[in-house]
Amino acid sequence: MRTATYGATGGTLVILTGASRGLGAALALALCRPGTHLATLSRHKHTKLDAHAAANGTVVQQHPADLTDAAETTRAIDRLFATLPRNADRYCLINNAGTVDPIGPSGTLRQDDIAQALALNVAAPMLLTSRFIAATAGLRADRRVLNISSGAGRKPMAGWSVYCSTKAAIDMYTRSVKLEQGDTGVRIVSLAPGVIDTPMQARIRASQPEAFPALDNFKAMHATGQLSSPDDVAARIVAYLERDDFGQTEIDDIRNY
Repeated sequence: MRTATYGATGGTLVILTGASRGLGAALALALCRPGTHLATLSRHKHTKLDAHAAANGTVVQQHPADLTDAAETTRAIDRLFATLPRNADRYCLINNAGTVDPIGPSGTLRQDDIAQALALNVAAPMLLTSRFIAATAGLRADRRVLNISSGAGRKPMAGWSVYCSTKAAIDMYTRSVKLEQGDTGVRIVSLAPGVIDTPMQARIRASQPEAFPALDNFKAMHATGQLSSPDDVAARIVAYLERDDFGQTEIDDIRNY
């Protein structure tokens, strides 16, 4: 890990979860720009991030954290916000970490699997957003939260009762925070990224038909090249995060842009 103090005046500070694989790994690389300070929270280290950040004038700190573990999540968040600078022009939080598991009919689900999904998909982004709002309160800076949601939170699917419910929860949480923050507080969006060629999609295609009736549709999308590339979606999300009208539409889909 490259150690760093966030001491430079101005620039952008971005906090990103789930940065070691899939869309999160692509986002971490896309966010590396001169004047950016990037802090990640991930179970594993992004092996290419440090060198890529150094080549692009980005200060990076990778904080190891298993966000399904409440105690470990709290410790990691405490470490992260203990070093938060007070002099950036823009502060961004991207809650990207998530899991599609458990997959299967509701009558087959196990308590531990449900609890882990709720911890990662709902509790962790709620806690991070809460701490982000409190830590940046009173700063003369642009403050933005981007929750990576899913179309599954807006359309029920058999076999995905937990995943759909957790993403619907994040959508409603986003709406509630927007009401609390009003026009002058933190701007917040819950964004569906579309169907992307990531390890999560590979996990979905490894499902059993009896557990996930829509399995053939996802296999067909992969076979016919209908999945978006992580790099392309990451670039579009970074551009979306920088829009002047960010937050005006709090429930959105990157495929609209």
